[in-house]
Amino acid sequence: MSGAARVASLHLYPVKSLRGYAAGSVDVEPCGFAGDRRWMVVQPDGGFLTQRELPAMATIEARAKHAGVILMAEGQPSLNVPVPPPSGERREVQVWRDRVPALDAGPEAAAWLSARLGLAVGLVFLDDTRARPVDQLYGQPEDRVAFGDGFPVLLANTASLAALNAALPNPIPMTRFRPNLVVEGAAPWAEDGWQRIRIGTAVFRVAKPCARCVVTTVDQMTGDRPDKAEPLRTLGRIRRAVGGVMFGQNLIPDVPGRIAVGDPLEVLLEGTPNLHLLPQEGPGG
Repeated sequence: MSGAARVASLHLYPVKSLRGYAAGSVDVEPCGFAGDRRWMVVQPDGGFLTQRELPAMATIEARAKHAGVILMAEGQPSLNVPVPPPSGERREVQVWRDRVPALDAGPEAAAWLSARLGLAVGLVFLDDTRARPVDQLYGQPEDRVAFGDGFPVLLANTASLAALNAALPNPIPMTRFRPNLVVEGAAPWAEDGWQRIRIGTAVFRVAKPCARCVVTTVDQMTGDRPDKAEPLRTLGRIRRAVGGVMFGQNLIPDVPGRIAVGDPLEVLLEGTPNLHLLPQEGPGG
């Protein structure tokens, strides 16, 4: 059913909304890829910050390391941030409608990020991965997510990006969509019909399509917004559904395991596309 679909690339984003990096293989845990979005930049009141408000967050790269994370940015010395001890300062932080306890990463990380971003911020670590359930409209009571927007893993298809780029005035790279799992060898938009897939030793449930936001307009290397309308304007014409404009599919791990670049993707269950596109608007719409 999956044809020659396989993993083209894997991506980790240790700190929510900072620049991520590609990995050759990853361990899949119940809350997503090991090390993915376990850290988050917060305001003094605990509210989360993303590239929606601060596109310059894309200029900071975060890399997971044993028992911590490394923050890197051009023109600034890198900073090793260890995982805070369980006895450290704990604070309540907010991600969308969820309020969860997290460990404060300390004043050095806060000062480093504040200097780079030009406002007072802090860094927190989610030590309890059971603290935050996924949207129960699309998940089971036991499903959990770390600091991702709503679901543990985001899948994107290179053929779907090619179809989108064919409709865009200027093509964009896959990095704009910040996926975890990129597949190749499948037909454009084939992922809309996948319901359950296996890659390596991991099995995923396909929860729902991913509604896209203004972060897709941000260049993930420079933090610039070369075109404030695209790709959202074109997605609004060709991929508009109830709930937003869609690109990619949100996944929930059912069976943890290990996956690697080149692993084949097997579709275990396929059905009707899980989104109903609204009528296309005209070019001037």
